[in-house]
Amino acid sequence: MADKVNIGVIGAGWWASLSHIPALIANPHVDIVAVNRPDREGLDRVAAEFALSHAYTDAAEMLAKEDLAGVVIASPHILHAEHARLALEKGLHVLIEKPMATRAEDAQQLVALAGKKGVQIIMPYGWNYKPILDTAHRLVAEGWVGEVRHVVAQMASALADLFGGEPMVETKDHLFRPPVSTWADPEKSGGYGWGQLTHGLGALFRIVDLEPTGVFARTGLSPAGVDYYDAAVVEFANGATMALSGAATVPKSRGYQIDIRIFGTEGMLLFDIERARVEAIRHDGQTHVEQLPADAGDYEQVAPITRFVDICRGVPTVNPADGTIGMRATLVLDAMYRSARSGRMEEVLQ
Repeated sequence: MADKVNIGVIGAGWWASLSHIPALIANPHVDIVAVNRPDREGLDRVAAEFALSHAYTDAAEMLAKEDLAGVVIASPHILHAEHARLALEKGLHVLIEKPMATRAEDAQQLVALAGKKGVQIIMPYGWNYKPILDTAHRLVAEGWVGEVRHVVAQMASALADLFGGEPMVETKDHLFRPPVSTWADPEKSGGYGWGQLTHGLGALFRIVDLEPTGVFARTGLSPAGVDYYDAAVVEFANGATMALSGAATVPKSRGYQIDIRIFGTEGMLLFDIERARVEAIRHDGQTHVEQLPADAGDYEQVAPITRFVDICRGVPTVNPADGTIGMRATLVLDAMYRSARSGRMEEVLQ
């Protein structure tokens, strides 16, 4: 087990500079933080802000020159797979910002490559690192709902500006602001599904072990032409079904919503971050109501980096947002967007 490791960051932009880089610098088990972004001006701003001397405009050069144990992938959505593949080919653990990839085949190939190289993929789905989600996962694993037959899952966010092609108001004082080209360009996998609903799917696939097989979907578009609203029916390999919903237009005065209801042969599970609720109710009369603090559903930014560093050090640890979870989220979204375009049920690519 290594006491200290070196970590690289590909895509040192808005979220990396706001969250990942500060968390890496603050981690006592991280020695060197190497950063990459393609524009020299932006790279110099990051290097100056965090006093980083290992800075590169070329990601491949960084991977070739630095002795890294893992790499954070925080580049634009459509580049996640390309950059993750570069790191995985070097035998490095990767933390891939969501979405894992924007094509089903890319996500599947990344999982296969990580397995071949004997390294881990970890997704920074913040809620997956919270005790509230651990509890939901445990209750399902213990059999409280039996075999899953139906799921109702919805996520909503206060991001009408971001997905509408406008500056995200909360980011006015940040080092960088989220670019329209990443979040609100329909030609570059912008939209609520790739940008946010992937979080809800990441939580779902941590709670239940289900393999998606088909999706029928409709979307409602923002002024920028990307999805503000997502409505989908999802089929799973065991015959279960899901009603899936996403919405970007929560008023700014309210927080995130993830509400997942799981119905099975033995009972049901209710999971809700907005009201901090996890309850299991069985047909035989047994009930479990988890006692949670009011902030139990708040988003967790630092824990994914902490867990990633532990993985890179060789510390035995649970990965609550592994490559399979990220891949399944991508498989659903890939089929959802294809269905919205085609107007018919689309098979999940296997």
